[in-house]
Amino acid sequence: MRTIRLLLEKEFRQIFRNKSILALILVMPTMQLIILPLAANYEVKNINLAVVDNDHSNSSAQMVNKIVASGYFKLCASPANFEQGMELIELDKADLILEIPAVFERNITREGSEKVFLAVNAINGVKAGLGGTYLSTIIKNYNQDILLKWAQASKIPAAPQINITASNWFNPSLNYNFFMVPGILAILVTMVGGFLTALNIVKEKELGTIEQINVTPIKKVHFILGKLIPFWILGNIVFTIGLLVSYFIYGIVPVGNLALMYAFVIAYLPAVLGFGLLVSTFCETQQQAMFIMFFFMMIFMLMGGLFTPIESMPKWAQIVAQFNPVTYLIKVMRMIVLKGSGFRDVLPHFFTIILFGVVLNILAILNYRKTS
Repeated sequence: MRTIRLLLEKEFRQIFRNKSILALILVMPTMQLIILPLAANYEVKNINLAVVDNDHSNSSAQMVNKIVASGYFKLCASPANFEQGMELIELDKADLILEIPAVFERNITREGSEKVFLAVNAINGVKAGLGGTYLSTIIKNYNQDILLKWAQASKIPAAPQINITASNWFNPSLNYNFFMVPGILAILVTMVGGFLTALNIVKEKELGTIEQINVTPIKKVHFILGKLIPFWILGNIVFTIGLLVSYFIYGIVPVGNLALMYAFVIAYLPAVLGFGLLVSTFCETQQQAMFIMFFFMMIFMLMGGLFTPIESMPKWAQIVAQFNPVTYLIKVMRMIVLKGSGFRDVLPHFFTIILFGVVLNILAILNYRKTS
């Protein structure tokens, strides 16, 4: 124990002596957690819409007003024909073109139906898909309003309809930040812990102090623990800062047990720290460690379920995601923060992440070559 205590004292002195590390630990997660949820938002608004109104009737004007009033679309132009609308799409001034035929109001009044043409700029697939869906839904609702007015105007009983009442569970206000912030916090804890530990042993190699440690009777287990424990403590500090930012900036209060969140993070950090230490035992320079960690962090981030559900990924990607420790932290964070899941619900993830920590740290200890 005395050996580990002396190693911890040495590590903390090195950390607090380096002001850039303190800024990395305190300032970077705070700023990223404030900025990233605002940018990582899949709710599409301000879609530029060009309307080619060949009818110029009250019905077409009412439909266009209903579309613009939804708040999702911005009427950017009213071209005289479809060709002019296509020019706007080619110039990136319009995202969608809605063409209303010249007999729109007459056919609705006489025949009870009419078709409109919708052209979508699909360069941005997400924006195109959501924009087309939004517009189709608004037009469908406008059509239902017309049918309802006709049914009330005529004394014929309206056809029976099924009314759907939706109830949004776990996130009633559909606030996208409530979904993204826990996932981004999980990524930040992983990045801070992984990068700092990956650079730690490599820095000792570059400075030459690793040779002084190698000729001492310090065991490899003590050395790895001395490198892991300080960043395990700092990782919990980063997590606490993230929770405070989530509360004061976004008003996010975990529905579940806060102690359960800390318990999982406490079990998770040895896994990501052990991975960072394993990388550092293979590298000879900090530049090598940075590139390798950046490579793996991109995979962890994109295949951890932060932006896209793992269930919608290809089968091979779902298998790879099972070996990604970030997957489990993101999932558990969202389960506790949004659903209020209990210990039994997250128990399988506890076992998995503990297994990750044990395996990665054993590999780091075995791969660290100590000469005497």
